[in-house]
Amino acid sequence: LGSVTAAAEALHLTQSALSHAIRRLEAQAGVALWEKEGRGLRPTQAGRYLIGLAQRVLPQLEQAEATLADFARGQRGMLRIGMECHPCYRWLLRVVEPYLAAWPQVDVDVRQAFQFGGIGALLGHEIDLLITPDPVERPGLVYEPVFDYEMRLAVAEGHPLAGEVAVPGDLTGEVLITYPVSPERLDIYTRFLVPAGCLPRAVKVIETTDIMLQMVAAGRGVSALPDWLIEEYRAMLPIRSLRLGPDGMAKSIHIGRRAGDAAADYVEGFMALAGAA
Repeated sequence: LGSVTAAAEALHLTQSALSHAIRRLEAQAGVALWEKEGRGLRPTQAGRYLIGLAQRVLPQLEQAEATLADFARGQRGMLRIGMECHPCYRWLLRVVEPYLAAWPQVDVDVRQAFQFGGIGALLGHEIDLLITPDPVERPGLVYEPVFDYEMRLAVAEGHPLAGEVAVPGDLTGEVLITYPVSPERLDIYTRFLVPAGCLPRAVKVIETTDIMLQMVAAGRGVSALPDWLIEEYRAMLPIRSLRLGPDGMAKSIHIGRRAGDAAADYVEGFMALAGAA
């Protein structure tokens, strides 16, 4: 918080009590953790290390307290699921409904705040499972594919692109509409455009699927999306889809989790339902 006054108010302590706690902590550590900056304080290198450690450890302790409280109330616990892709949310609904029925003593919390970058949340114990179509390998994480689909190019009805298959050169004159994900994590780039030495004429970044497909239907651009998602919207919007290349682009939704975690039965239960959805 930058000052003893602000920190004392946040901790409901007097300034003198907090100053004493700071001196005691630094004496115990044998190193200065804060240094003066004008009228305030800033962490030293050792202090920044301690803050980073706390940010990793405290969520685990808070989760442990919450889980023990659930056990005390007769509940099994809380399954915290992070969503790293917005389209996956519609698929997840098909899993959560039977899961809640099968596990009445387990609550489910779906966090879409991580839909565009959940690896840190998973490693930091903020979530228990991460649903992603683009797993990124990290030490300590394992992924399991649970749902296969095909990525296709969504275009407006009557779009000049003819036939059923799009080739990379077709997109050089198009506006590509994407989610706010870096290009190196978008298959339309890594598996389709870049290997062919092609790029779209322009890129528009949009967070919501509804607006994205409204833009496609209005002829404002094209977008690479899961086949099942495009089919859902075809009943509402004048859109169609093209295969990306003659062989198509096969994809899978993966569920990531920490490799060292003990396998709770209710987590395994979710994995089994996800694989059957």
